[in-house]
Order: sequence, then structure tokens, then C-alpha cells
Amino acid sequence: MRSSLAVIRSLGKQGLEVTAGEETRCATGAFSRYCSHRLVYPSPKREEEFVRHLLAHLREKEYDAIFPVADACLKPIIDHEEEISRYTRIALPSRDVFMKGYDKGTTLRIALENAIPCPKTFFPECAAESVEIAGDIDYPAVVKPRVSSGRRGVRVCSGPDDLLRAYEATVAAFGPVVVQEFIPGGGELGVYALTNGRSEPRAVTVQRRLRSYPVSGGASTLRETVKDEPAREAAAIALRLLKAMGWSGVAMVEFRIDARDGTLKLMEVNPRFWGSLHLSILSGVDFPYLLYRMIMDGDIETVADYREGVRCRWLLPGDILWYLSAPKTWQNFREFLRFGTPDDILSLHDPGPTMGFVLATARYALDPEMWRFVLRR
Repeated sequence: MRSSLAVIRSLGKQGLEVTAGEETRCATGAFSRYCSHRLVYPSPKREEEFVRHLLAHLREKEYDAIFPVADACLKPIIDHEEEISRYTRIALPSRDVFMKGYDKGTTLRIALENAIPCPKTFFPECAAESVEIAGDIDYPAVVKPRVSSGRRGVRVCSGPDDLLRAYEATVAAFGPVVVQEFIPGGGELGVYALTNGRSEPRAVTVQRRLRSYPVSGGASTLRETVKDEPAREAAAIALRLLKAMGWSGVAMVEFRIDARDGTLKLMEVNPRFWGSLHLSILSGVDFPYLLYRMIMDGDIETVADYREGVRCRWLLPGDILWYLSAPKTWQNFREFLRFGTPDDILSLHDPGPTMGFVLATARYALDPEMWRFVLRR
């Protein structure tokens, strides 16, 4: 995880002793010069075994805090917060608050109740309700899992039959869904925030996506910090939503600018560190260390500003995948070859993670599930 690597580098540079955990030794962040120790644990998908292993490790060694980063780790850790909290602090909000961001259906209901601008949204509870919605909604329409990340499971539907097929397939693979109107993209903004125990903002940055994979909308492969009027509006809306959720800790609030009228529409809240975390740190807001200090001290002084116009890229494999799937124009080729931009992984000062990425790629080369994850299938 690039976000895990950003956390490791952030805390390590502050002189903290960092243990990086993964289900394999071939992990990008584990090769960082700022990683003091490595822990290999059972897959979090085997939840009981994973938690038993984690608890046994926590009994043996004292930690100030545990930072869950990967999606697969979030739910097992928050579901066992009582047992884990006996041994260390968890860098997440309490479970009842966390679930408000983890479940997109819950997030959207809170947003709608608080007049946060959203796409027109339906919450089907059964197949019969999906049939009714299919006849009422305008097309194209979107079927989206209530629990997923990185656009996995999201389907854009062209008509009622398509929507009903998408509903059945998505429910079978991911569980409950929401159905929304499709928002034609006029740009995407991400608001990245840290709030204290009273849901008061302590740090905020706003990023504009310049390139994404998938091209139609997904993880950003090139992005830039912004402070223009849409960015200020997005930040204000995001903080109002996080306040309504009672949020504490870090979160990403994602918006799409509606190409029809230029208004912002909420896409989702991610209740964890984000893939483009390194850009926030480059712009002057060290979210991992700020969160660490908040966990240890109870609160921190507000970081009031960040640098505008800072860019960061995710080349391996994100921007490569973007180029392979984007229109093959001279402009795209020229933009792809601009290698002077700071990167999420590549670093002359800390080259180990690049080798870690290569080893991880080799390990997972024949793993169909990992390819579905990488390709956002």
C-alpha cells in the first residue's frame, strides 16, 4: 500500500520506531529505511486467525499505537477494538463512528439528512425494490456497493435491464448496494482532513485529480493541491459532513464536479489514510505524525495552511495503467514522459520500497485476485 509506505516514512522520519505488518514479506513499505521491524501475519480475510495473531504480538511488545491502513485490516481491527485497546491505541474513531464512513449507505443517509449535495440516491433492500427503482431512475445510472473501495464493484448502467443485472451481480459479490444517478464529470476534488474528538478540524488539504485509473474514475495517478473557490467550497462541505458524522481522526471526502451545472456532488467518504497521502505530506501537512501526536496528547494545534500547486504521481503501476488505457494521443504520451514529478513510491533517498514493489509484483503475478484488485475489477 502506498499509503502504508507514506505512514512508515512519516513516522520514521520523526525518529519513531515503526513495525510494518503484512501477510507477506514481499511488501513495499517493509523495505523502507524507516521501517524498524517487520511482522508477517495471517491474511485479514481469515479474521479470527488474524486477530489472534495480532493480539499475541501486542501482548509481547508494547506499542504506542496501531495504524490500520489497508481496507482488509480495517474491519477486523475495529470489530475487535475492545480487546486490541487493552494493549495499544487504535488510530481509528470508535466503531459506531467508523461505520458511518465505512458503509456508503450510512454515509449518504447522513449527508442527505444534513443537506450535503449528493447524486439522487436510492437504497434498495431487495430485488423487488430494485425493479421499481429501475423504472424510475434516469440513465445512465450507477450501482455501487455500500462497502468497497477504489471503484471496485461500481457499475454504470445504460437501461433498466442492465441495472437489474448489475444489481444482482453486485449484491452477490459485495452485499447491499446503493443506486444513484450518474454525475457527468467536470473534475474531481478530494478533501483530506484530520479532526479531533469534538470533530473540530485540525488539518485540511484539498487535491484535484489530474489523472486516474480507471480513466472513467478511480484512484488518482497524478494529482495537485489546490486552493481555488471550488476547493474552499469542497472543504467547507466536507467538514460540515464530518461534523455531522461525529468524526475523529483522518478521512477523505471525495467530490465530483457536476459537468451539467458546476456544482459539487458527494461521492464517498473513505475512513482511512488515502492513496495520495504522500502529496498531502509534500504540501506541508504531515497527517500521520499529526494523528500520532493527537492519539498521544489528546489534541493538537491546528495546521492552518498547505502549499498550493504541489504535484505527486503514482507511476508503479497506476500511471502506467492510466497511459495504457487512455487515448493514445501525443499530448498524453508527452505528459506521461514528465518524470520530474515526486512519486508515491520512487525515491532516491529511500530506494528500498521500489525493490519491495518489484518483489511484491513477482509474488502476486499469478494471483487472479490480486490482478482483479490492481485492475479495479
